[in-house]
Amino acid sequence: MSVACGPDADALTRGLGFDCHDVAPVVSVRLPWTLAHWTMPLLELLVVGGAVFALVHAVKRYRAGDPVNLALWWASLVYLFVTEPPLYFPEWFGLDRIYGFIFAHNEFTVQFMADRLPLYIVAFYPAFSQLAYELVRALGIFRGRGPFAGAVAVAFACQVFYEVFDQLGPRLRWWAWNPGNRIVNHPALASVPMTSVLLFASVSFGALTYLVVRLAGGPRRGWPLVVRTLVAGVLTPPAMAIAGIPSSLFDGNTTAQAWILGAELALVWVAGIAILVTNRAERPPQSAFVRIYPAVYLGALAVFWIAADGSGPAGSVPYALACFAAAGLVLVALYRKARAPAPV
Repeated sequence: MSVACGPDADALTRGLGFDCHDVAPVVSVRLPWTLAHWTMPLLELLVVGGAVFALVHAVKRYRAGDPVNLALWWASLVYLFVTEPPLYFPEWFGLDRIYGFIFAHNEFTVQFMADRLPLYIVAFYPAFSQLAYELVRALGIFRGRGPFAGAVAVAFACQVFYEVFDQLGPRLRWWAWNPGNRIVNHPALASVPMTSVLLFASVSFGALTYLVVRLAGGPRRGWPLVVRTLVAGVLTPPAMAIAGIPSSLFDGNTTAQAWILGAELALVWVAGIAILVTNRAERPPQSAFVRIYPAVYLGALAVFWIAADGSGPAGSVPYALACFAAAGLVLVALYRKARAPAPV
């Protein structure tokens, strides 16, 4: 299949500072200090390092008898490779007339698929799924309230930790949304499509976590763990589609869609906060990963926001601040009354 660089892709990538006609079809590598903004190599280090840290932690958990972390790490990659190619190359899948060109990433140190998929994005899925899952697990919610409440809490944790990143990326030109795409990218919260804010930032990771916990967290019998992990990753995109049905019924009416997506987003906040506030479950010992990585991630994003001097489209500063505050409160809840740390 050929690499397409249509008018929308050409305009977006030129706005980011490169030509999508002049890209390596498989993989490209650049020096970190040649990237467009100084935050970009630091972002790569933060995310790729987090994915490696998460994998080490997941292997420790697996050896201790809990396969969920490792299954979630790999299932998030399955979900990535099911979801991302159609978004980057809709023409390959006959979706270009349905969805159109959605967005383009800037050029990072290591990039795949005609410079459409940065390595740090590949790493982001397992790093971020582990960040949210470990926070909720460390608070004892899965143990005390079960898989569904735990998955809802994960969806909320993902929302507040992810949106501090999602609302910043376009401003620093880490990526650019196609403003001409009226099908997927509107309605939007400032410069960020509300489908990204709700369906990707909350529904997808909540659904993925629920599926992994139910399929991989039970007794080790029946289908092999590898098969159950694959099934969880493959079933996550349909869960996103189901959550998107209410707004899709008003296709073409962006005002109605904004209200519906906003109501669903508010439900994530209300349900997540309610679960966290009413949580009285006994907490397991904290892992090194949960004690360190969420705080490092949030602190790094705070530095990026303070130093933001990009000229790209601005995200919603008030919403990002609300997410920062909520994420900070989750960390306070984590560290308060914490038990002695354990090696896993």
